[in-house]
Amino acid sequence: MRKWLLLTAAILLEVTATLSLRGALDHPALYVLVVVGYIGSFTVLALVLRAGLALGVAYGVWGACGVALTAVLAALFFGDPLTAVMGVGIALVIAGVLCVELGAQTARPSRSGEEGVAS
Repeated sequence: MRKWLLLTAAILLEVTATLSLRGALDHPALYVLVVVGYIGSFTVLALVLRAGLALGVAYGVWGACGVALTAVLAALFFGDPLTAVMGVGIALVIAGVLCVELGAQTARPSRSGEEGVAS
């Protein structure tokens, strides 16, 4: 559970930094939040990996959730377009990440160590 909470924090930091980057065009003081957000996001992402979440899963979830959340929030805050086609694309990205996560779960060795061991 800890690794998923950390991953959520990494996603929120990255989205905050990205949205701040857009806002900094009009309010340069936001560049501080951009730097802090990106450094924080990568630091917390490293903690997620240290906690044992597989790189492909962590990066996939981080990237997909970041894209989806950024697109929705940019539409709300900045009036960026969010079309039906974009919504389908976001859904496909999320579906792809779910497939990666499900595939990672089936590839994990059982607790007895008998299955899923690569040679």
